[in-house]
Amino acid sequence: MTVVNRTIPRAITMWDFSWLERRWAGAGYEDWRSILIQLAERGYDSVRIDAYPHLVASDETSTWPLLPQWNQQAWGAQSRIDVQVMPALTEFMRTAQREGIGVALSTWFRQDESDTRMSLSSPAAMATTWIATLRTLEREGLVDSILYVDLCNEFPMPVWAPFLYGRAEGEPLPVAGETVQQWMADAIGAVRAEYPELRYGFSFAEDIRTLQHADISSLDIADPHLWMAGTSDFYDRVGYNFERFDPAGYDNVVAHGKATYLAHQDTYDQNIFDQIDLAADWSRRTGVPLATTECWSIIDYKDWPGLEWDWVKDLNERALRHAAATGRWTALATSNFCGPQFHEMWRDIEYHHRLTHIIHTAHIDPDLEGLPA
Repeated sequence: MTVVNRTIPRAITMWDFSWLERRWAGAGYEDWRSILIQLAERGYDSVRIDAYPHLVASDETSTWPLLPQWNQQAWGAQSRIDVQVMPALTEFMRTAQREGIGVALSTWFRQDESDTRMSLSSPAAMATTWIATLRTLEREGLVDSILYVDLCNEFPMPVWAPFLYGRAEGEPLPVAGETVQQWMADAIGAVRAEYPELRYGFSFAEDIRTLQHADISSLDIADPHLWMAGTSDFYDRVGYNFERFDPAGYDNVVAHGKATYLAHQDTYDQNIFDQIDLAADWSRRTGVPLATTECWSIIDYKDWPGLEWDWVKDLNERALRHAAATGRWTALATSNFCGPQFHEMWRDIEYHHRLTHIIHTAHIDPDLEGLPA
């Protein structure tokens, strides 16, 4: 993407693997042009999606049977689904380009029936999958439309990078540790050698209090995922344990979520403000710009009986204002839930206008200007 002297952040949203996997009637992503127009109408100019590089590199024309990551969340499909990544990816990117929406490429390394992702046993293997994907996009004339490449979502969490561990569960390695540091530098270095004109990074879900000690000098951009519920005692008090196939967790959020937040609102608000300040300081020390695409209040939420959106939206807005004032973000999201499958959030157009206005009237510190726009 052309590098210009951009002085205001982008308003970005995460459409993860939903852009491809939620295309059945009523799932929200049946008509890409329509929802991209709606996204722009809400004030957004960028979207982060899964490019499925491991599947493209293995066989870009195959139909892949994917296993459900969960059945309790509204991201992606809640049951087994068949997808064909190409030419869908190029069609989506062309449509976004026509509607003035920039596309950041990422990957959740979705699990197919053969578990193709487990072959990525080295940084070189990860890089090879991305290089193959970028070559396909280059043939289609789309490389110049890429905002940046996030080589792995929430690296190195086992659920998204199981090839590091030989399993998809358990405790992740620390981002500041030698293994992860070297992996990131080697993988980015190999892809950058082939496509030096692009910007590269990783996204992270590690507690910013430890993540801030990581060396990210090999990254052009960092995407720390910051939530009040991520580092506070909120989920412990509520009784939510990221249950993927059991409604018990959401039952507890219905029963206790809003009340728990309101009873400790000042403490929980300060928690996310402190995380934002630590992330901004990390960016100032390293000189690496931030592009947070998952953020602010609660991590998991959906339209559901008894789940109210008011408190979630209110905290998102306060946190966004805090982040936008730092000057360290070149792209900002408004929440995890800016997609058409989250009906109550999506249809509140005035809310999106207000929050994207906050983003587009913020500033970027001078040392971060001249980035992709």
